[in-house]
Amino acid sequence: MKRHAPDYVLLLAVLTLAGIGVVEVFSASSVMAGLRYHNPFYYLERQALWMALGTLAMTATMNIDYHHYKPLARSGFFLNLLLLVLVLIPGVGLARLGARRWIGFGAAQFQPSETMKLAFMIYLAATLSREGEAGKLRHFTRGLLPRLALLGLVFGLIMLEPDMGTSLAMAGAVVVVLFAAGARLGHLVALGLSAIPGLLALIWIAPYRLRRFLSFLDPQADPQGSGYHIIQALYAFGSGGIFGVGLGAGKLKFGYLPENHTDSIFAMIGEELGFVGALVVIVLFFLFAWRGLQVALRAPDAFGSLLAVGLTATVVVQAFLNIAVITASIPFTGIPLPLVSYGGTNLLITMAGVGVLLNVSRYSTR
Repeated sequence: MKRHAPDYVLLLAVLTLAGIGVVEVFSASSVMAGLRYHNPFYYLERQALWMALGTLAMTATMNIDYHHYKPLARSGFFLNLLLLVLVLIPGVGLARLGARRWIGFGAAQFQPSETMKLAFMIYLAATLSREGEAGKLRHFTRGLLPRLALLGLVFGLIMLEPDMGTSLAMAGAVVVVLFAAGARLGHLVALGLSAIPGLLALIWIAPYRLRRFLSFLDPQADPQGSGYHIIQALYAFGSGGIFGVGLGAGKLKFGYLPENHTDSIFAMIGEELGFVGALVVIVLFFLFAWRGLQVALRAPDAFGSLLAVGLTATVVVQAFLNIAVITASIPFTGIPLPLVSYGGTNLLITMAGVGVLLNVSRYSTR
């Protein structure tokens, strides 16, 4: 197949989001970094480094023919499945703030749940693009159920870390791929409805999740406890108004808004850049979704098409969840805003995945 230039609109959207992330991470974290590390540039330096590494990874994957991933799909998926098991073992997985999500030592640490996102999408695209799979997928027991079992296994392992946000984002992206591959909408709707009692049970058995759920229903019931985070996030949007208080001039980063450079960075954008700044970020994610789906529609084969759908959905579903959580549209769960929030593994793997998507665009039909 003849290769041409990648989708530059998609590339521009990604680099713009990552650039906004570097600037806003510095603005949101400078006070805390100065107090904690005596260096207001601490998080900026690391985010800029990860963005540079992510850009290199994106450039590399953008120039590797995506067909090379298909023979490696199965082994890559099961290797990441093994890593998800290892991260739960004390002494192997690293624990922070009550969660065991990291593997590695020193600065060389990563989250297997992040690499699983990419591996799972490649595996799904490879298996679902085989001849006859689309027809089988329309049968619940023969085609859909085995994929749902795999999703359930991955979902369960990530929930044990625990990391409900990543689990939900991955589940949402997988459902999008299954629908694109030919699964019946009725089956997927029934699956979603049947999953509600399970999600409520997960909330009920974990006291901190139950407190978050109740604070979503009435944040003012416990304004200094479980409702504090979402109240401060809403204050940030309210303070920002239409045009914001100005870049670097936000007040809630002075110890008021928790996780202001990670999960809550969209609230900081709302405070400092206002409705206009927040809208720009949302529009960029819509642009990413539109161009990603255009790549999928114009891909030269089923593998490329499903891979493009999966990689696009991985970013867009996670962005939707983060924005919905931080605007109190759904119950609170911790999840970073892709390409924007501070975080090494998330940014690096996301940009590497975008590189694969850009490579599919290089083979797309006009």
